[in-house]
Amino acid sequence: MTFKHAKLLLLAALLLSLLISLFAGRINSYVLFVLYAIGINIILAVSLNLINGYTGQFSLGHAGFMAVGGYTAAVITNQFGDLNAFAAGALFFGALLAGGLLAAVTGLLVGLPTLRLRGDYLAIVTLGFGEIIRVIFQNMNAVGAARGLSVMHGYTNFFWTFGTAAVTVYVVTALVHSTYGRGFIAVRDDEVAAEAMGINTTKYKVTAFVVGAFFAGMAGGLYAHSIQFLTPSGFNFMQSIAIVVMVILGGMGNTPGVIIAAILLTLLPEGLRWLAGIPSLPGIAKAYPFAWVGNTRMIIYSLLLIGLMLTRPQGLFTWKRRPILPA
Repeated sequence: MTFKHAKLLLLAALLLSLLISLFAGRINSYVLFVLYAIGINIILAVSLNLINGYTGQFSLGHAGFMAVGGYTAAVITNQFGDLNAFAAGALFFGALLAGGLLAAVTGLLVGLPTLRLRGDYLAIVTLGFGEIIRVIFQNMNAVGAARGLSVMHGYTNFFWTFGTAAVTVYVVTALVHSTYGRGFIAVRDDEVAAEAMGINTTKYKVTAFVVGAFFAGMAGGLYAHSIQFLTPSGFNFMQSIAIVVMVILGGMGNTPGVIIAAILLTLLPEGLRWLAGIPSLPGIAKAYPFAWVGNTRMIIYSLLLIGLMLTRPQGLFTWKRRPILPA
């Protein structure tokens, strides 16, 4: 990905998202929901790719930061009734920003004591912190505890979802291609050599963690106002694993590949759901020919993932890595 015209591409993406959002009322509600899920997963996968792909760490707690952002945005917007379009947009932006900032602070608090660890130890610790965050929400009556929290307003739309996704891609790309971003690549390639050259590897790892957590929090806010009901079980260990799979399948440290993988892995289960509901052709059979897919949809999905991981362990969309030079 060339970075020369990144600002123009960002502006074009924002304008296109706004234009499509104006005509979103003509799009089927289910299709819109899937599109929102694609945009949210792009944000989550690209932000985690900064941590796992570009910085070479292995975090399993991304769903925890998503939960912090989701509950924060939901609580803020639930305090207000019906607003006009401008006020609602300003409120939602503030709620998303607050959710992202609180998630970033949480990422800082988690990162400072843990990111001196490496490899499997870091993965286990981040998994533990992600579960701690989930359990805290599960026992917090102010946000509905295990009963869940209803989100009064569905402010998520095409512009907010894909506009935020475009900003996420731009920020991560700009950060990695900057002079400062060379530190992330150095940490990934050889952490011991980077330390020997005087690079503060912990600082770079914490920075990646905080930035990744910020965008995960914003994705959580979009998710909250898309599904309009939050439960702690929606941010469990499997949600973190799903995001990690997108990063690995797309190719670690490969932003375009991760975006494609996020789209593919969002559409694949929905494609299997659609296949299970295809009516049989007239005169051939009275039953749905692929009705059996409905009961085994996630098994098929899991088997496909296993097959992809076995045949393409380096990632489906990995090509010869070009050197990352400062912009």
